[in-house]
Amino acid sequence: MKESIGTSHGKIILIGEHAVVYGQPAIALPVSMVQMRATITETDAGQTLDTIYYSGPLAQAYGQMAGIRSLIEHILNDFAETEASFSMKITSDIPAERGMGSSAATAIAVIRALFNYFNHPLTHKHLLKLATISEKVIHGNPSGLDAATAAATAPVLFRRGQPLQTLPISLHAYLVIADSGIKGQTGAAVSSVHDRLETDYNGTMQSIKNIGALTLKVVDDISNDHVEELGTHLLGAQENLWALGVSNRQLDHLIQVANENGSLGTKLTGGGRGGCLIGVVSDLPAAQHLAHVLQDAGAAKTWIQPLHEETQAFSHFTK
Repeated sequence: MKESIGTSHGKIILIGEHAVVYGQPAIALPVSMVQMRATITETDAGQTLDTIYYSGPLAQAYGQMAGIRSLIEHILNDFAETEASFSMKITSDIPAERGMGSSAATAIAVIRALFNYFNHPLTHKHLLKLATISEKVIHGNPSGLDAATAAATAPVLFRRGQPLQTLPISLHAYLVIADSGIKGQTGAAVSSVHDRLETDYNGTMQSIKNIGALTLKVVDDISNDHVEELGTHLLGAQENLWALGVSNRQLDHLIQVANENGSLGTKLTGGGRGGCLIGVVSDLPAAQHLAHVLQDAGAAKTWIQPLHEETQAFSHFTK
């Protein structure tokens, strides 16, 4: 029986969230520890989709799966395979609504699976172009950063209106990622920053510019093995994110715990008001210790992501 698999992975924003909305740079990091997999299996009749959100005929996949349905139908039409019979199962380690790029990773895995199944070549440029089909349905006007990072193997530098840039990384360090257990509230956080600009333009814009300047320093940190400096710059970013009002009590608590237990620098990642936080440490024992401490302090789940380009992610801890 014919079968094909497509995979992708999650992402986190290393630094630059919120400031990127106002023209500042941001760095996104692929997280190979959290995987997305789409498996297509040949069937006798029909086209079905099996996910945690929906299971049934592809043509009736709406709501959270509307973007993926549109993407699959677009590709089938391009391939002149609209009558092909198959079942697609999508499985994921990526938590939804945590700022880890779940929807974009789904699109990347689905595209790769379909191109493998129908034996069509796929360029990286075409992969990212197709991913925007589902991302537009879900997000309206996506930046393309999530999809680019879900398909990347190295950090990505993003600035609105400029081409995405892959960054070199040579960093003997580990990133501990912790799920706060609270869904991120990106829309509310973005609105909060906008409101602060109206009431305190100078102070709010200064925080935004500070994050942009710190982001450029991190570009140098990750390419030159400046681990302690990276920690310092992540701390600086968190101070400015806090000033923008995009943190919350649970994030503040876990960030304080991390900073008191070996992290060289900790910050929220993504939209904020929930979601995840990240802390950088210099070695694996410190990372494992920090992961366990964060879980004891209330984190729902933690992951350890090596930051050296020649090291593979290999470990996670579940509460």
